[in-house]
Amino acid sequence: MTWLEALADIEDLEDAVFDASLVRQFEMVAQGQDPRPIRFSTPTFKEYESSELSGCNKNSFPAFSITAGACGLNCDHCQKKILEPMIPATNPEMLDQKVRHLINTQQLNGFLLSGGSSKRNEIRYGRYLPVVEQLKRDFPDLRVAVHSALLDEVRAKDMESAGVDTVMMDVIGAQETIRQVYKLDRPVADFEATLAALCSTSMEVTPHIVIGLHYGRILGEANALDIVSRYPVTALVLVVIMPFYSKPGTFVTPSTTDVGRIFGEARVVLPDQQVLLGCARPPGMHKRVTDAYAIMAGLDGIAFPADGAVSVAHTIGRPFEQAHSCCSIKLGSDFRTSPARSCAA
Repeated sequence: MTWLEALADIEDLEDAVFDASLVRQFEMVAQGQDPRPIRFSTPTFKEYESSELSGCNKNSFPAFSITAGACGLNCDHCQKKILEPMIPATNPEMLDQKVRHLINTQQLNGFLLSGGSSKRNEIRYGRYLPVVEQLKRDFPDLRVAVHSALLDEVRAKDMESAGVDTVMMDVIGAQETIRQVYKLDRPVADFEATLAALCSTSMEVTPHIVIGLHYGRILGEANALDIVSRYPVTALVLVVIMPFYSKPGTFVTPSTTDVGRIFGEARVVLPDQQVLLGCARPPGMHKRVTDAYAIMAGLDGIAFPADGAVSVAHTIGRPFEQAHSCCSIKLGSDFRTSPARSCAA
């Protein structure tokens, strides 16, 4: 039975439409290779439940915003809405108190530090880093991830010195996208320079590429993949533009076929590094098909997997595990081939 025929037997995908040639291409590439394990991440940024996996009701890996809901850029694709579910921590003392409270009451094992950026796409974390450093001293097993935005090597080294474990940043490959979508007057080279600065540290570096960032069009993704391929990143995180964050009529939703092709290209460009599908992507059947393509293309992890994802992994023989943390921070090759772990594990 071919993969396409097998997909038709998955109940959660009975109304899905797949590109037959793309599925066949993924199947041919996989032939003769050992199946890569995959991690399904269900961090506590938001409530989660699927027909196949359960979420976790413990606030074990929350996201904090140092600007609450404020952002100087207010990019067309986001409109600051991505900050809304994050916990406000608008001064260092607030961050320290909230983290310690969650450690004591809800078994917190790590957190994401983020925030809205300035008009130069920078986030000034300097006054928060002493708090991170002290928390890491007091709780050595605490894992800290940071969305860096654009920065230089000095600030990258400051994050490293504070004990930040994982750092994330968006890589944009088209100047038109930076100027038109971000309303930002900085070149593509500044994004590559930030990636280079981060990779000069010992932190785990997990750049993100937003598929369809240019108003839903595929424009700078290939160049962004090329940029990432030049650096020893820990993992690449791919996300897909979600038009409902933007002003009505400004974005279209990229086709699942276009998204799937990017997955395949990423796997070719980064054959030996982890490539992950992050939290952001359109919901509904689009998400189910997108996630199926990610599994078939050989991506190494999916955040908040859609209904049917586990069945696709079973169908094509990929072992999996479930993790209740941000997909970017729990990396490595220590996958279990047993069924998904429960919340209490």
